[in-house]
Amino acid sequence: MTVVPTPDTFAPAARLFLKVNGAVQGVGMRPFVHRLATDCGLTGYVRNGADGVTIEVEGVRVEEFARRLNSEAPPLARIDTILRENMPVTGDTEFVIRESLDGETMTRIVADAATCNACLAELFDPTSRYFSYPFVNCTHCGPRYTITRRLPYDRRQTSMASFPMCPDCAEAYTDVRDRRFHAEPVACPACGPQLSHPIAEIATAIRSGCIVALKGIGGFHLVCDGRNAGAVSELRARKAREFKPFALMVANAASISEVADASSEELNLCSSTARPIVLMQAKPGVLAPAVSPGLSRVGVMLAYAPVHHLLFAALANHDFAGHDPHTPNDFVLVATSANPGGEPLVVDDEDAMRRLAGIADLIVTHDRAIVVRADDSVAQIIAGAPSFLRRARGYVPEPIAFAEDGPATLALGAHLKSTVTLTRGREAFVSQHVGDLDTAETLKFYRETIAHLIDIVGVQPELIASDLHPDYRSSQMADEFGLPVVRVQHHAAHVAAVAAEVGLDGPALGLALDGHGLGDDGGAWGGELLAVDGAKHRRIGHLASLPLPGGDRAAREPWRMGVGALAALGRADLAPVLFPDRTLAGPIAERIVSGADRLSTTSLGRLFDAAAALLGVRTVQDYEGQAAMELEALVDQPVAFSGGFVLDDGVLSFAPLLAHFALARPDARTGASLFHGTLIEGFAALARHGATATGLTAIALGGGCLMNRVLAEGLSAALVQSNLTPLLARRLPANDGGLSFGQAVLARRAFSET
Repeated sequence: MTVVPTPDTFAPAARLFLKVNGAVQGVGMRPFVHRLATDCGLTGYVRNGADGVTIEVEGVRVEEFARRLNSEAPPLARIDTILRENMPVTGDTEFVIRESLDGETMTRIVADAATCNACLAELFDPTSRYFSYPFVNCTHCGPRYTITRRLPYDRRQTSMASFPMCPDCAEAYTDVRDRRFHAEPVACPACGPQLSHPIAEIATAIRSGCIVALKGIGGFHLVCDGRNAGAVSELRARKAREFKPFALMVANAASISEVADASSEELNLCSSTARPIVLMQAKPGVLAPAVSPGLSRVGVMLAYAPVHHLLFAALANHDFAGHDPHTPNDFVLVATSANPGGEPLVVDDEDAMRRLAGIADLIVTHDRAIVVRADDSVAQIIAGAPSFLRRARGYVPEPIAFAEDGPATLALGAHLKSTVTLTRGREAFVSQHVGDLDTAETLKFYRETIAHLIDIVGVQPELIASDLHPDYRSSQMADEFGLPVVRVQHHAAHVAAVAAEVGLDGPALGLALDGHGLGDDGGAWGGELLAVDGAKHRRIGHLASLPLPGGDRAAREPWRMGVGALAALGRADLAPVLFPDRTLAGPIAERIVSGADRLSTTSLGRLFDAAAALLGVRTVQDYEGQAAMELEALVDQPVAFSGGFVLDDGVLSFAPLLAHFALARPDARTGASLFHGTLIEGFAALARHGATATGLTAIALGGGCLMNRVLAEGLSAALVQSNLTPLLARRLPANDGGLSFGQAVLARRAFSET
């Protein structure tokens, strides 16, 4: 037989240096490189460093290796750049993995990932040494960010450092043929972390109606039977959380149909390695009524850690041996963050005993420390694609790219739904959700988050960005760093965040629709049409002002906004009629008419409150955005009320619609549909006004009101019909959770323009 040589058969050996940057640590990159080099018959080395993965390969097929390095990378890897340089041939005789190097951090670690199918198979295989082990993981799954103190990503830099590997795990760790080759969290029952209670005991407690505090990947969950009305109501009472919806956890995608009607996009999002909570249409009559009171959708996530899969098997009375974790399971768990009284998520065992003892009947811990708190991420599908309500576990610290370099900037975010952003060159690292900066515990977590982000990104900030509002705790902290501070207007940051996220270069036009932000004129803004150009912005249009009786109290008591709307309409006489249980309604209306109460706002969030109050949907809020969420839940199909708004020289008033609510008093469902339909039509008209005034046709849609799916989808469609291009937040929340990113964008521009 004649062998026809391939083109490379007689090619001379070459040596190639490669530097791989991106999310390339903790994903099995080094074992992958080792296997690929061996397959290509090459010698050389690979090693981790703080600035990425360094490779030198030598042999005939180095170009094939370079091509396959990018195209066949491990599933969790995110390669940004591969720098290459030809090197002199050295005559190496083998390919080795060298010891990692410390230094200036320029790489990054990936987010935590749900248990992969290979590990699940071992979890329920009685012949595997990982059988029923609640901490099984490999290079393709398991904790990453939440256990890592700093880079490079090696076991000694994680909370697994206190668990020396047993001989079997050490063998797997050093065997290039093993899936756990250099898997830093590798462990087994003989050497790894342990749960404080058996799975069977946890399942028994839940079946009997108990509330369990269960330590997981990024913190503790409070868990109970989602079909047990008594257990769910008791959890509400103990947590002092009367109405805010609880998230649910089900065993797998096949089990979602037990509780919700999910679209294919929602199923795909639920099943991603990030395993976020996904909002979807709840099935009526299945869940305990207290799970999601007043709302039509429910947040559902799939089991994502081995302990969850074991628990669902036990709840279904299945033996672990041979259990198939992908088959339908009709057990549904409430799984809500364990954070009493609005404080941050509990992560420490001793802290759990102290803070959760009055809530949970059983507290289940484990001895692997959680280095970084990370709540479950929350997302929904808007206009066919994912959109965040909260970005944390499973996504952080994936960065967002800038178009150009700039100073290392630490942006401190807002007061509510706070995050921080740290930039490094052309990358912006947005932290996990921190929460509202109202308590000492949350402020402590906020400072921890800043310190850890600096450690994990490996840069010291040169510039601080904060909100314009002087009363925000985040703004007050800005001067502590002793660095230049750029104060950024709240709504300009919302517009800049969305525009920069999608890579829009040049000037941007945007609608910033939210609850509150300090305006350039010192007023309370929140329904703004802004043009942002470089670091500067100008107000092109806005919502007409409404009275804001009681200031911040109006955000908690929508009846006050209803009274304010009546006074603005010249119908103060209706205040005691429409709000008979509020003895202050009449006097407040009179104060507004007399000019004694001059506070006002252009906030869309407060307009939602006014509409909800006038329609009798909600007069007092138990949690932020409750009135707006309940109003959205009533919408069957948005329908515009004819003549329901007036647009005059960029000022958009919905006074005609509010008058209709006050005088005609439609039922709540009809009113909710009219309100949303008229908002969509009115803001589309305002956007057209802005496009005509500026010549800009792409409209960034930012602010907390864009969490409203009916509004966001309807407004997007209306803009398309007007030959405008809607830009929606996809990689960050449109609410204040994405604000720090917008602050960083504008602060870096301001710095470069000085």
